[in-house]
Amino acid sequence: MTREVTQVTHPDDNCRPATSWRRATAAFHAWRTRRQEHAPPTSDTGSPAPEPVPGANTLWRMRTTVQDEPGSLAALCGALSGLRVDILSLQTHPLATGTVDEFLLRGPAGLPASEVTTAVESAGGTDTWIERADAHDLVDAPTRVLGLAARTALDSAELPLALRQLLGRCTIRSRPAPAGGGQVTGGVPVEGALDDTVMRLRGPEGGVITVERPYLPFTPTEFARARALVELDARLGPRLPHGRDLLTLAEGSDITVRRADTRDLEAARAMHDRCSAHTLKLRYHGPVGDADRYLNHLLSPRYGRTLAVQTASGRVVGLGHLLWDGDETEVALLVEDAWQRRGVGAQLLSRLVAMAVEAGCSSVYAVTQASNTGMVAAMRGLGLPLDYQVEEGTLVITARLGEAVVRSAEELGSASAP
Repeated sequence: MTREVTQVTHPDDNCRPATSWRRATAAFHAWRTRRQEHAPPTSDTGSPAPEPVPGANTLWRMRTTVQDEPGSLAALCGALSGLRVDILSLQTHPLATGTVDEFLLRGPAGLPASEVTTAVESAGGTDTWIERADAHDLVDAPTRVLGLAARTALDSAELPLALRQLLGRCTIRSRPAPAGGGQVTGGVPVEGALDDTVMRLRGPEGGVITVERPYLPFTPTEFARARALVELDARLGPRLPHGRDLLTLAEGSDITVRRADTRDLEAARAMHDRCSAHTLKLRYHGPVGDADRYLNHLLSPRYGRTLAVQTASGRVVGLGHLLWDGDETEVALLVEDAWQRRGVGAQLLSRLVAMAVEAGCSSVYAVTQASNTGMVAAMRGLGLPLDYQVEEGTLVITARLGEAVVRSAEELGSASAP
């Protein structure tokens, strides 16, 4: 099972700045939707079976619903034993009319998932779901949940990723609270709401977090775990890791690269004011009509991670954003005119890619224009395989991440680590 990052869509259109920017983004997402399907199938993930290797095994994650009565679990265990399948771990999710049993299984490499499903259903299991697992799934559930809670406690930006890793492949949407400090209710009670494949939780800032997993209904146990993570995040308030990198540029200037969030809104707005109209147009694909709201969204840890470049005098002269958007996480850069062509953008981009690798992303993409030679050069400078796509005048550059990036991420150390 491949670890994936959380897909977080942007807030409602009334929080977006420019019509031209919306058109560019809509064009990209239309292309992306045509290129790939998001929801996995309802049973086996469809991953090709490897060539059989003598003595090799395959790990599977499986869920099935059984009647809550004596002997039901024993029947399942007997069916799996007949296929020479070992049960490595078992979690039970009580329901009103039965129990969802979640297994981590180890079986012969040549055993197809369909045969496991048939055996389980013949033993009384219903609504059976199965997919490939990997070594990460060998960690027991309490240890995994505690690890996710620790990551969430250290960094506000970890909440979407923690929810994704807790719940598997799902879509997470954050709807912000309305302007003026009000709260989004939308019929969601304080304790949240669970409706089959959709759960809605009150966000830490008064908005609503919606989690949808169309291929597998949520259980009350999963709902309780997700709600506990969100409540932990709300109680701890805004927080960022304290790590920062001090860099010396080629011409001798010292800069600091650090994590940023909405508390840097004033400094980011001041940098916007110092940027030329041309620079802002290249970054946002058009005029920025509502910079305050737009920057507030970009700096929010709910939608990704932000790095700020700060001079020795404390002035912010560059921003880099890593925005959660499924496997093809977006990277975006803005460097003040006076600091362009000094390597600032390349430093930002390399660190954003390192954070994407750390978060388990398989690729990153940049939405820009062909005339933005600085961004194009920075993407090429990564030394990664690149794909180029032009959609309605917008250039989308996708970089595929791999082992080489993992090594470079380790060498960079981190502005994102505590």
